[in-house]
Amino acid sequence: MDKTKSPWTVPVAVDDIPETGLHIEIEAPESVRTGLASIGDLRDLPRLSAVFDLARNDAGVHVTGEVHARIGQACVVTLEAIENDLDEPVDLVFALASAQAEAKGSEEPPESLVGGKLDLGAIATEFLLLGIDPYPRKMGAEFAPLKTDVKTDDGSARPFAALEALKKSIGGT
Repeated sequence: MDKTKSPWTVPVAVDDIPETGLHIEIEAPESVRTGLASIGDLRDLPRLSAVFDLARNDAGVHVTGEVHARIGQACVVTLEAIENDLDEPVDLVFALASAQAEAKGSEEPPESLVGGKLDLGAIATEFLLLGIDPYPRKMGAEFAPLKTDVKTDDGSARPFAALEALKKSIGGT
């Protein structure tokens, strides 16, 4: 995904955040969910929303909240369609340019504010994509080991006997 362009943008100017903080709830429209489903290699994305609390201080903005989604995927074992709920906590600190230079030595450096704004849609998108299970399984689905050894007439195992049999069956020598 192009980091400079998010498919879901909900910009908030730091100057618009009151001293008492700001609570924002956002919900992705269908067109955004369709695009994100494609980016995240999902079967579908029927629901995507986020709740954020923004607290402003002299150094920047502290963003906490949660991203909620209903994700449609294919089970890696059975290939059946499955849906899972995703609830990803968000806890980020965005620093003003002046505070960014001072925080260079800290363990977890703050995110940068671009143009005095932060993009809640991009934050929700990032946490959605990071929270997707790359190997989803249907409840109770388990991988079964493949039978790789074929026994010969004398009872010994021959790992390539199955390939040899296949070769003979298609007319190879």
